[in-house]
Amino acid sequence: MKKAIGIDLGGTQLRGCVIDQSGKILKELNQPTLAQRGPDAVIADLKKMIDTLTEGESISGIGIGSPGPLHNGIIHNPPNLPGWSAIPLVEILQQSFDLPVYLENDANVAALAEACLGAGKNEESVFYITVSTGIGGGYVLNRQLIKGAKNCAGEIGNMIVSSNGPLLPGLNRGSLESLASGQAIGKRGVQLLQVANGAKTVFQLANEGNPIAKQIIDDAINYLSIGIANIIQTVNPNIIILGGGVIQSQPHILSKLTTQIDSYVYSYLQQSTPLALATLGAQTGTTGSALLTGIFE
Repeated sequence: MKKAIGIDLGGTQLRGCVIDQSGKILKELNQPTLAQRGPDAVIADLKKMIDTLTEGESISGIGIGSPGPLHNGIIHNPPNLPGWSAIPLVEILQQSFDLPVYLENDANVAALAEACLGAGKNEESVFYITVSTGIGGGYVLNRQLIKGAKNCAGEIGNMIVSSNGPLLPGLNRGSLESLASGQAIGKRGVQLLQVANGAKTVFQLANEGNPIAKQIIDDAINYLSIGIANIIQTVNPNIIILGGGVIQSQPHILSKLTTQIDSYVYSYLQQSTPLALATLGAQTGTTGSALLTGIFE
């Protein structure tokens, strides 16, 4: 039976697993990334992890999920991986292990995992959205990632959902990420409530009945619903799966989103696209990365 390694290269945690072609996880490892040490030290740890995972196994390939930007197997300065300037990670690992190596951004990896093994495993067309510090997405059709002509399919964070709004570096004014992400909610909390600790505090105050906090959350939900409505009317997937820290910590948002979305789509599309919570948790990144190798039947 074929087996593959999946690596989730994050700014905080470095995770790895071995899965077989049925999607069963056979081994798992997890350790702090300690990204501030720079790429050489992290890559050395990554190689040790792969050595441990391959021990006693016949491995057909290695998949890696990483924060972007990425291009042609090269990692280009992700904000949470300091010093990773044009690091050719695919080439480095191929030379070390003499195996095919695949590199993809973390949102696409999560989309692939949830489409093949998670909440979308019985659906043909799956759109995945992560709402965390930022907002990202990925589209999977018939268990294949749809990347687009320039590998930008699913990059919904820069979708314009308002003609006004704050301007974040690298994003359009009025972008979805600048208005509905955890970072956006936290910034409005500072501006309007003078509170720290980001979106978590704003949600806590909203749940306690603070009217300003409730309005901040309602505004973010409204903008997110506009973005999802745009996806429904352009991609028309069978299901939309939501993950990321903000959604996972506030699952009640889904019912509010469903109501809001219906006001932005054609009447015959209302209630047509179910929203679901991501189900794979911390295993999303590793399993999705392993699936990049094409192991899954």
